[in-house]
Amino acid sequence: MTNPPVASGLRGQVAGQTALCSVGAQGHELRYRGYDINDLAEYASFEEVAYLLLRGKLPTFAELHAYQRQLKQYQAIPEAVLQVMRLLPASAHPMDVLRTGCSVLGNCLPEDAFADQLEHADRLLATVPAMLVYWYRFSHQGVEIDLDQNELQLGSYFLHLLLGKEAPALHQKVLQVSLILYAEHEFNASTFAARVCASTLSDLYSCVVAAIGTLRGPLHGGANEAAMALIQTCKDADDAEQQILEKLARKEKVMGFGHAVYRDCDPRNAIIRRYAQQLAESTGDDRLFRISERIETVMWREKKLFANADFYHASAYHALGIPTILFTPIFVIARISGWCAHIAEQRANNRIIRPSADYVGPDAKAWLALANRV
Repeated sequence: MTNPPVASGLRGQVAGQTALCSVGAQGHELRYRGYDINDLAEYASFEEVAYLLLRGKLPTFAELHAYQRQLKQYQAIPEAVLQVMRLLPASAHPMDVLRTGCSVLGNCLPEDAFADQLEHADRLLATVPAMLVYWYRFSHQGVEIDLDQNELQLGSYFLHLLLGKEAPALHQKVLQVSLILYAEHEFNASTFAARVCASTLSDLYSCVVAAIGTLRGPLHGGANEAAMALIQTCKDADDAEQQILEKLARKEKVMGFGHAVYRDCDPRNAIIRRYAQQLAESTGDDRLFRISERIETVMWREKKLFANADFYHASAYHALGIPTILFTPIFVIARISGWCAHIAEQRANNRIIRPSADYVGPDAKAWLALANRV
């Protein structure tokens, strides 16, 4: 009797349980600990969502204020980490920069006991935005920035460090919404990598480094960067339609469309699409949005593929003044909250993750002495 075939890439296979996030119910829903993503994007701050994921409930006003103050204190980065950031060249991949920075931080401020995991999760949340921008502006612009700014919200803090000034209110809101949309997404590849690492009882920093390394792969992260590369080459909406039709005729993949879990639509897309349009209208330059809109129309008409969360993030991030190479690292800034919550959840009811494999190699072979091999 042969075993039933295993789905390629473990698609459709249940690999564990989580109370953190439900994805794809009714074909399109996304909830964090029961809260609908539309409500969280509309009403919550990213810090509230991080608190919810890591601590299991929404904070009270006093708890949120204390949490934001705590994150503010954790923004001070050890000098050893800054020294490493200054040594990394401008040619380094930003995801490699974050992977290295998190690893160095884990050496400077190690997680000595699992009881301290929330403190270290909060420290990573607070320091990763500053770490990334510090490296980028030092290596690309020759500027050593002051990391001590007044903003209590991490998205606003990131924009201030990057742009050298306080961002407009709409820009702050859009990035905050983006961080919420990217904060958590069940057993995706990077989260699963973090849980596999956690199941060995490794430290939190190693688990996050494993997740960053997984997200670095273009089949997981980077779709918003690829979408930006595409829409920038289009002169207008008509040119965009022609380019997409030619790509489809060549059977090339168009990044930012379809999803492994959602069947009907990605609920995050409608949210970021709306803000991308607001940004376009606020600047008076809607070319990239109109191009994106036409590509979305063509992909649905020709292939019945819907835009996912990454697609409209491209034009939105561009409107915020964020360099394209930093698009995927922003994913890290947001997803650290989800990764660390999954690490804590794995530890709370742990069994080492060790799946089996179907052997498809040759049957048993007799040993051949070296002199008898041809």
